Amino acid sequence: MRTESLSVQSSLKNISTESLSIVADQQILFAKEAYSGFGEVQLVDGRSIDYQSVQNADILLVRSVTKVNESLLKDSNVKFVGSATSGIDHIDIDYLEKANITFAQALGSNARSVAEYVLSSLFVAAEQKGFSLTEKTVGIIGCGQVGSRVKRFLQALGVNCLLNDPPLASKTSDQNYVELDDILQADIITLHVPLTAEGNYPTSNLLDKEFLARLKSDVIIINSSRGGVIDEKALLDFKQANPAATLILDVWLNEPQIDINLLKQTFIATPHIAGYSYDGKLKATQMLFDSLNNYLGQNLDKVNLSNSEQEILYINDDVIQFAVLQSYDVRTDGIALMGLMNMEDEKRGQYFDSLRNNYPVRREFSNRTIQTHELDDVSQQQLQQLGFKVETI
Repeated sequence: MRTESLSVQSSLKNISTESLSIVADQQILFAKEAYSGFGEVQLVDGRSIDYQSVQNADILLVRSVTKVNESLLKDSNVKFVGSATSGIDHIDIDYLEKANITFAQALGSNARSVAEYVLSSLFVAAEQKGFSLTEKTVGIIGCGQVGSRVKRFLQALGVNCLLNDPPLASKTSDQNYVELDDILQADIITLHVPLTAEGNYPTSNLLDKEFLARLKSDVIIINSSRGGVIDEKALLDFKQANPAATLILDVWLNEPQIDINLLKQTFIATPHIAGYSYDGKLKATQMLFDSLNNYLGQNLDKVNLSNSEQEILYINDDVIQFAVLQSYDVRTDGIALMGLMNMEDEKRGQYFDSLRNNYPVRREFSNRTIQTHELDDVSQQQLQQLGFKVETI
């Protein structure tokens, strides 16, 4: 497989883009506007992208709902696949390499969005369950693009964090990383790992029956990575045996046909939208634009898709929690998904997807300015470390 960062020879490079055919998931933000300079863009529902729809395509741009493998691409014209996502468990990397198809991903594009989802969820839990985050120890499993941002957010607020990331620990020899067993003592566990079944550090069913049995009975578990990282049957059994445990789930096995029984046991349940901020989607679109520009040997100027309009928040008391929850209160997304429970089985998958496909605009903290009459230096610094702009009025 050739990645977009490599200097490669390609049958598509330095040719007229007028003849190129691009099939793109219609949920890629501004796909038509951004990529029309490279060729003719056909927008397709991600779950409807199939063998027939890609046969004459030169370029395929997807999100996580499209499985990209030999059965999809065999005998097609596709020479470049781009995914507007960080995770790649929906991509058969081995097949792309064998077929000499270049692949690019939007690594880290939604990392801040997911980190903000985690922080919002924790403030909601703290508010409703009557605790302070600074009283808790948070175990962060996976400290890459997302986990490292979660760590920075929490440490800025004075929260004790335990970090587990065997690949990074091996690569860096950083003594700050702890073993997975050490995470068991955490009050809160948040998962930020890719879904892998092979290699030295597989993550499939990382939280299995044995691991869950050793956790605190009132642990808070947050999963915004991939559903398969947790054994869902074991998680359901664990929750039923430990009613004080708190489950916050954004990702699920068998999406969009998720386990309704597990849904009923969650504190917050959302339809795989943790990384769905407008800003994160925009970054992904721009990153794939850069990859295509490089791959095709073009020198196209980016289409200006940014929205720099700032939202002003006026606050006085409880500044950090107020600012976070006013910017993004995860409960809104949680309430929406609970609508599944009142539906017939055959309609639930369609509803799950509709929540994702029609997701409202959510801006990241960096798009918000906090205005206040009085703000102590510590609070101002904390808000700025979370990404907010701060003005005294």
